[in-house]
Amino acid sequence: MGEKAKTKKEAHDLEITVFDQYLFGQGTHYDIFKKLGAHVTEWDGKKGVYFAVWAPNAEGVSVVGDFNGWNGAGYEMNRHDTDGIYDLFVPGADVGAMYKYEIETQSGEKLFKADPFGNYAQKRPETASIVTDLTTFTWTDKEWMEKRKDLDMRQNAVAIYEVHIGSWRKHELTEQDEDGFYNYREFAHEIVKYVKDMGYTHVELMGIAEHPFDGSWGYQVTGYYAPTSRYGTPQDFMYMINYLHRNKVGVILDWVPAHFPRDAHGLACFDGTCLYEYADPRKGEHPDWGTKIFDYGKNEVKNFLIANALFWVEQMHVDGLRVDAVASMLYLDYGKRDGQWVANKYGGNKNLEAIEFFKHLNSCLLGRNPGAMMIAEESTAWPKVTGKPEDDGLGFTMKWNMGWMHDFLEYMKLDPYFRKYNHNKMTFAMTYAYSEHYVLVLSHDEVVHLKCSMINKMPGIYEDKFSNLKAGYAFMIGHPGKKLLFMGQDFAQFQEWSEKRELDWYLLSEDQHQWMQNFTRSLLHLYKKYPVLYQRDHAPEGFEWINADDCYRSIYSFVRLSANGKRNLLFICNFTPVEREDYRVGVPRRRTYKLVLDSEAKEFGGSGRPKPQTYKAVRQDCDGRKYSFAYPLAPYGVAVFEF
Repeated sequence: MGEKAKTKKEAHDLEITVFDQYLFGQGTHYDIFKKLGAHVTEWDGKKGVYFAVWAPNAEGVSVVGDFNGWNGAGYEMNRHDTDGIYDLFVPGADVGAMYKYEIETQSGEKLFKADPFGNYAQKRPETASIVTDLTTFTWTDKEWMEKRKDLDMRQNAVAIYEVHIGSWRKHELTEQDEDGFYNYREFAHEIVKYVKDMGYTHVELMGIAEHPFDGSWGYQVTGYYAPTSRYGTPQDFMYMINYLHRNKVGVILDWVPAHFPRDAHGLACFDGTCLYEYADPRKGEHPDWGTKIFDYGKNEVKNFLIANALFWVEQMHVDGLRVDAVASMLYLDYGKRDGQWVANKYGGNKNLEAIEFFKHLNSCLLGRNPGAMMIAEESTAWPKVTGKPEDDGLGFTMKWNMGWMHDFLEYMKLDPYFRKYNHNKMTFAMTYAYSEHYVLVLSHDEVVHLKCSMINKMPGIYEDKFSNLKAGYAFMIGHPGKKLLFMGQDFAQFQEWSEKRELDWYLLSEDQHQWMQNFTRSLLHLYKKYPVLYQRDHAPEGFEWINADDCYRSIYSFVRLSANGKRNLLFICNFTPVEREDYRVGVPRRRTYKLVLDSEAKEFGGSGRPKPQTYKAVRQDCDGRKYSFAYPLAPYGVAVFEF
C-alpha cells in the first residue's frame, strides 16, 4: 500500500494496533477473531475485504483467491513486526470470495494455507476459505440468552442427546447429492421435534468445526472458527442455534483443543515452522493418532484456542463445550512409550502448560458467560477437574463419568447368572460420586469399532435384550449425575453406528423398538418432572441406598431425596429374568408410595397386569429399616415410586 492508504488504514477500526499485538502476545486478546481472519468492510470509500493472519516466521505472505486469479503478485501483505501479524485490504473482494494465504517460508518454499480464523470453508475435498459476513444474521433468542445468565447448570436438568448431523437422518441419495446431508436449517426443525417429544434438554453436536475427513467424525479440525460447510453456511448454522433456543433446547458442541491433523492446508507447520504445535516431536506429536499437539506454552496459541471457545459461546450462542480428549492434554506421556515423551521441569508426566491453559480457559469463559457449561471428557482419576482454579482445580463445570460408564457396561454385558459375582460394579461409582460434578454418558465411542450397539451388548434372547436395556436405562436415570445418550440408543438400534449411513429409523415399525423408545421417553420426562433427580446431584444427602447388597437376587433399591422432603423417589431395579412376587422393600418413612413408572406397563411391552397405584408402608422390618411394603417385581422389572 502507498503512504496515503496506510494513513487511512491506521484510522480504521479493523486495523491491527500495537495494543492488539501486545494483548495477543500476552495471550489475552479474547476478541482476536474480530481482527484476524477475513472481514468485509469499507475502506476509504471502497468496499472490500480486510485480511489478517499470524505467521511470524514467514519470509512473506500474500493473499490469493478467485479475486486475483490465485496470483499473489501485488497482493503482498504488510507485516507488523511486533508479533508477526500480516494484513491487507483488498478492494473489490466480497462475500463468497474463495481465498488462501500464500506463505513464503524462510527456505523459499511456498505454502498455501486456509485461514485459521476463517468462518467458512469449501466443502471437502476442496480446501479454500470463503469470505462471509456473520453480522448479517439477526439473532432472536434474547429471552433464552438472558435466562441462561441466571442458571446454575449443576442444579438444573441436563439430559443430553448426542448427535452426528450427517448420519442422524439422510435424504435419498442422488447423483446431484451423493451425501444426502440435511442442511442445518432442515436439521433444526426435525431435531427440535424429536428432542422435545423425547424429553431431552440439550443437543450435543459432534464434529461441527471444519474438518477434511468424514471418518474423523470432526475430531481432526482444520477450521476452528468455521462450522463445517457439509451442512450449509455459517448463517444456516446460526439459524439452527437460534431455532433450538427459541424452542427451549440447549446446544453443546464438541470442541477439540487437544490436537489437529497434518493436512497441508491446515495449521501444521503453518509458516514453515512449528507455529501452533510444539517443535519437539516428543511433545508435539501423537504417535497413535498421527496428529499434532498444540503448544500450550505459547501465548498466541493459547489465545487462538481460548478466543475460539469464546467465539462459539459468545458469537455463535452455543450453551456449552464438551472438551474432547482432556487426558491426552494433561499427561505428557499419554499414548506414548518410553523415549517418545519429555518430562516436565520437575521430572513428572504432567503437562504444566496444559494445566495452566485449562485454568485460564475455564476462568475466562465461565466468568464472562455465567450459565454456560464447560464439560471435560477426562478418562482418568485426575483430581479436581471440576474444582475451582483458585483451589488448584481445572475449573470445568462437569466431567464425563467414564468410570461409571465402564463398570455399568461391564455389568450389563454379563449373563444374569454371573451378575451376583459382580454386584459392586453398579454400586462402586457411589463411592466417588461427589468428588466431581459428573455426567453419566453412553456416548458414540461405546457403539463403534466392534464394541456392539447398546442393545447387542445385552445378554439373552431377543426379548431379554430389550428388558435388560430398559432396566439399565432406569438405573442410569436414577443414579446421581447428568445424563447423555447417543442417537439410536433410545430406540435400541441393532447396528453399530457409522457416519456413512442414517440411523435405522425403520426399526420403529417393530414393537420391541417402539416399546423401548416409549420407555426411554418416559424416563426422560420423569427426569425433567422431578427436581430431586437433578437438583442434588452434588449432595450426598440427596441419595440413599435402600439395599446395595442384594447380590444373589441382583436387585438394587435406592431413594433420591429432596431438600424439602417432598416429591422424593424410590427406585427398584431387577437385573435377572426371575419374577419376585414376594418382593418387599424397606422404606425410609411410613408414608404412601405412589407408583409413577412401571416397566410392566403395556406401552413398554409388559404384561399390563393390573396393579395398585399406591402402596402403604407398614411397620415391618426389611432392608434394615422399620417400615416396608410389598410389591410384585417382574423379571427385569423396574418400578419407581413417589413419596
